[in-house]
Amino acid sequence: MGNTKYTYAVARIRALEVSLFSDAVIEQLLACRTAEQTLQLVMEKGWGDVSSDGDMDAVLKREEEKTWEVIRDVAPDMSVFDVLSYPKLYHNLKAAIKDVCTETQNPGIFYDDCQIPGKEMLRIIESREFSRLPGSMSRVAEEAFETLLHTRDGQLCDIMVDKAALEAIYEAGRRSGEPIIEDYADTTVAIADIKIAVRSQKTGKSADFMRSAMAECAGLNIEQLIRAALAGADEIAQYLEGTSYAGGADALRESPSAFERWCDNRMIETLKPQKYETFSVGPLLGYLIARENEIKTVRIILTGKQNGFPDDAIRERIREMYV
Repeated sequence: MGNTKYTYAVARIRALEVSLFSDAVIEQLLACRTAEQTLQLVMEKGWGDVSSDGDMDAVLKREEEKTWEVIRDVAPDMSVFDVLSYPKLYHNLKAAIKDVCTETQNPGIFYDDCQIPGKEMLRIIESREFSRLPGSMSRVAEEAFETLLHTRDGQLCDIMVDKAALEAIYEAGRRSGEPIIEDYADTTVAIADIKIAVRSQKTGKSADFMRSAMAECAGLNIEQLIRAALAGADEIAQYLEGTSYAGGADALRESPSAFERWCDNRMIETLKPQKYETFSVGPLLGYLIARENEIKTVRIILTGKQNGFPDDAIRERIREMYV
């Protein structure tokens, strides 16, 4: 495949990969005594900017924005990254519906680095111009809006929008025509379904509830997963053992946080071989996920230090690095 449109982008990303945190840097962060020292160290490594002024959330948010700025700058085609921006887009939809229906203002809870930034999303929902939303989003927006307005059931509204987001991610993966993006999308949906099964099993939710929350994907059979969840925690692990998520079964038996960590690590493992591609979107996707992973890891360390958790407790939540 002599596709040269990615050559420049991949060269730029290669140059940036060098500054991703290695395990050694993560150890340095863990060795800091306080959250302040840790934040100081990441800022010395170029995180945040003048405006983030030593505020943890501002620094991490700025890093997310920088990552997308880089991708927007180098990517020949942004539509293949819909898979990654949809969670933010649908988060904005959920937040806007809640704001309008409950008449509360939470300006800080929107993302601006996605297709429809917070302010615009609010305007669309306030004026009920659902048709301005892309694709099948307009239908779910209207349904979720009406549901929240008439039932005041915030959880039901969340479930509707979250499921629509998963379906959109899966669709975008298929539409991208890029095997690695398709694989990433499928894994994202499967992991979300597994988490729903685990939570539903713990809280004794019905099969109908799970069906209304889970989205179809290639890696799992939803009906079998639901049956397992109704039968017990161990049955979920047993079901996973027969799928490509078998590694998650042991992590699930260990603890919820071990399972979350396994999910993220699995994503990084899937993407590592992409680093060596030259003519595809793989390295760009790999870099994006690696940055998200890195930011998540730094957040875990900072929050852990703020709350005075022992290093071991922080370490067991930490993700594998891409480098």
